[in-house]
Amino acid sequence: MSESSLTPIGLFGGVFDPVHYGHLRLAEEAREALGLSKVRWLPAGLPTHREKPRADSRHRLAMLAMALAENAAFELDDTLAADDVPAYTIDALTHVRGNEEQGQPLVWLMGADAFAHFHTWRRWQEIAEQCHIAILTRPEENEGGRPWPEVLRRFVAEREADHREILAKEPGGRIFFVSMPALDISSSGIRARLSAGTSVRYLLPDSVREYIMRHNLYTSVHHSQSF
Repeated sequence: MSESSLTPIGLFGGVFDPVHYGHLRLAEEAREALGLSKVRWLPAGLPTHREKPRADSRHRLAMLAMALAENAAFELDDTLAADDVPAYTIDALTHVRGNEEQGQPLVWLMGADAFAHFHTWRRWQEIAEQCHIAILTRPEENEGGRPWPEVLRRFVAEREADHREILAKEPGGRIFFVSMPALDISSSGIRARLSAGTSVRYLLPDSVREYIMRHNLYTSVHHSQSF
């Protein structure tokens, strides 16, 4: 690919059901580690590789907008957010690529657990041509090696590079590994606590927590205690 002098942009997809401090810290760590000018968040309305989200996309978009408001380097993109249309990464990339300057380096951020199924994604090899892929690993994953299918091990071997040397020079096509600190917060855990009526304070931004309480999300029973 042709050489670029543009600052790379991060792309962060997910269902964010709900968004929490683990998501936010991961995106901030990746932004700093990779020298990204910004991170664009692309929530999936109807994901194709997991169960349907508990909250409608309008609620998840509203919570994301609140969570991202305090960081000028974070942007919200609702390209994939329709509740009734399957969300495919390649479609989002085509949209983003068409709205950016030619040669703009794009970096799709994803966890090692998600990458283990990357070869099942729609047009997965084309995705890797449209952007770089940053695989964000936790300490325990680094110790456990790469227990992926052979097709992915070969794929990584052909494309792995040092992001410090090449990230901003090419618009896409490379794979980087970035070690992330462990932060044991999950959306499923938050939903479970909300369903049980126990506190989620300090697990997600107060604005998001208050929105969840106001709209009685993730539980069919309104609990009287302050979440």
